[in-house]
Amino acid sequence: VCPRGQRTDDNKICRECVGSPDRYDWLYLGFMAMLPLVLHWFFIEWYSGKKSSSALLQHVTALFECSIAAIVTLLVSDPVGSLHIRSCKVKKLSDWYTMLYNPSPDYITTVHCTHEAVYPLYTIVFIYYAFCLVLMMLLRPLLVKKIACGLGKSDRFKSIYAALYFFPVLTVLQAVGGGLLYYAFPYIILVLSLVTLAVYMSASEVESFKDLLVRKKRLVVLFSHWLLHAYGIISISKLDKLEQDLPLLALVPAPALFYLVTAKYTEPSRILSEGGNGH
Repeated sequence: VCPRGQRTDDNKICRECVGSPDRYDWLYLGFMAMLPLVLHWFFIEWYSGKKSSSALLQHVTALFECSIAAIVTLLVSDPVGSLHIRSCKVKKLSDWYTMLYNPSPDYITTVHCTHEAVYPLYTIVFIYYAFCLVLMMLLRPLLVKKIACGLGKSDRFKSIYAALYFFPVLTVLQAVGGGLLYYAFPYIILVLSLVTLAVYMSASEVESFKDLLVRKKRLVVLFSHWLLHAYGIISISKLDKLEQDLPLLALVPAPALFYLVTAKYTEPSRILSEGGNGH
């Protein structure tokens, strides 16, 4: 077993991690940092109600909490006091699960050599979630109590209660599936951004560009999905070849445009009426 901040080399000798995270590593950390923020925003919106004017301020507060948590996490990571972190390179999926590769030389005694081979990509996420939770508990209850006058006493804290549920879920997700998420997160972003955009447009009964322009909130949601979609494309391509990868970003608006063009042909009432005429 190697001390924290070290991993074995090809000769099975512990070496200190002296490299820096590459672009894909930072994109992965960005994805893990975005998860609680997106969930905060979703539950704030879900529980704020249409009459409440406090949602925007809660959104800004959630962004502030996650941003400060990310900065503090980087500052307390080695080297302490710097926004840069030193790391070991991820070579394969098994690097994330060293606990599954403890050898048994005589098939009786297990030698425990579990250590963080992907330092610090595995543990830094837990540290970030802990800071997010602490900052939320310090800031959000006071803010909600002051401004959420449009909600009932039982409803105003529901977005905070939701966070107390999803943070443990995110922690278990990272603990069990951190390595899988590392390799799959670009595709997860693309699929989720497509599905959630389609669901939102369908639920909001958006069928044309005019419907989008009626409310500013719809445009904000649309641009947020476009940013997520662009993040997914960048994560897949890694922008290694700019002249080849940058044009792929032109595909970002394509799903929304396709939905708007085809929505009128898939209107349920129209399909039912045409089916009734056919009979």
